[in-house]
Amino acid sequence: MESGDRAWVLISIALVMFMTPGLAFFYGGMVRVKHVLAMLMLNFICMGVITVLWSVIGYSLVFGGTNPVIGNFDHYVLTDVGAGDIEFFSFQMMFAVITPALIAGAVADRIRFSAWVWFIVLWSLLVYSPIAHWVWAPDGWLYDMGALDFAGGTAIHINAGIAALAFVLILGKRNGWPNHPMPPHSLPLTLIGAGILWFGWFGFNAGSAFAADGIAAQALLNTHLAAAAAMIGWLIVEKLVSGHATTLGAASGAVAGLVAITPCAGFVGGAAPLIIGVIAGAICMFAVTLKTKLGYDDSLDVVGVHFVGGLVGSLLLGLFADAKINQGIEHEGLFFGGGLKLLGIQALGAGAAIVWSFVITAAIVLALKAILPGGIRPSIEDEETGLDLTQHSEQGYALSER
Repeated sequence: MESGDRAWVLISIALVMFMTPGLAFFYGGMVRVKHVLAMLMLNFICMGVITVLWSVIGYSLVFGGTNPVIGNFDHYVLTDVGAGDIEFFSFQMMFAVITPALIAGAVADRIRFSAWVWFIVLWSLLVYSPIAHWVWAPDGWLYDMGALDFAGGTAIHINAGIAALAFVLILGKRNGWPNHPMPPHSLPLTLIGAGILWFGWFGFNAGSAFAADGIAAQALLNTHLAAAAAMIGWLIVEKLVSGHATTLGAASGAVAGLVAITPCAGFVGGAAPLIIGVIAGAICMFAVTLKTKLGYDDSLDVVGVHFVGGLVGSLLLGLFADAKINQGIEHEGLFFGGGLKLLGIQALGAGAAIVWSFVITAAIVLALKAILPGGIRPSIEDEETGLDLTQHSEQGYALSER
């Protein structure tokens, strides 16, 4: 890399790393006060466990070998990861860290910490690694087909979002949901988290260009435009439906836009990011209302925001991909003369990720539920007391009676 490119990628690595604690704050503000530390820990532990796992075997499974389905052990414990690969290794490591952390929001308030640690290890190896290989490895079957995923719409957001649905269907509902209110304990914390995510997402998307060039600049601009448009789209629909434009809606809408533009960031331009953003904001707002109607307890709307947002962005890329923005595109979108081919490839890629992630995630959760002593869920008494005390012997806030 040129020194300027290397500097930008190193900055991007730091930005993406910062997103995981940002996600922890975003989620942490939305849970009840007795579960806030437990929620933060579900995210923070990913930075420890997945970093080590990525270094030992994860990177090799994603980017090793020439198999179209999964990598090999060529890079076991950083073998042959030379000086020219360090930036790529480190950047992709931050993606691997945050992806399972996204799932944490769906299982909030009712997961044993030890079970979560086992889950993220198995899920990263059996679900994230193969799907990331399909999408990003030069020999991956989706990559070879011409599927586009600039920064993780399929490999990260569709993948984690549908895994969250499989997990909560097996885990069950929170005690009292949906009959008893479970309001966020600190919306200011959630907004701080959303702001950190928005900030870090510039590295997430623009860093995926791996150069300080025009594609990176376009990706950065697209990221901001889509987030802003999605916030507005969400709030308009929320106001029409409920009569109020809420702070939680603003934060969720911005994140929905960031999710939707992720697969598209370096492949679209002009008005496309605004259109993608406002569509994602509106659709995701409706999607989060489905959990009550359908009866699945996705605590913090991971399915509605990440799965639906990622799917919307990945499919809309089949309409808006523009070779004038990125000459590396093999098939342009429908609106730029490419016909329906790219849309079909994008749909195939999304469908494959959905099936693999849902099935294997369900198998992992069922296995852990059967094998782990005490299962994967705390007792009702522990959940009522609060996971901060029962899982970590701590409290998020030392509130004095004086």
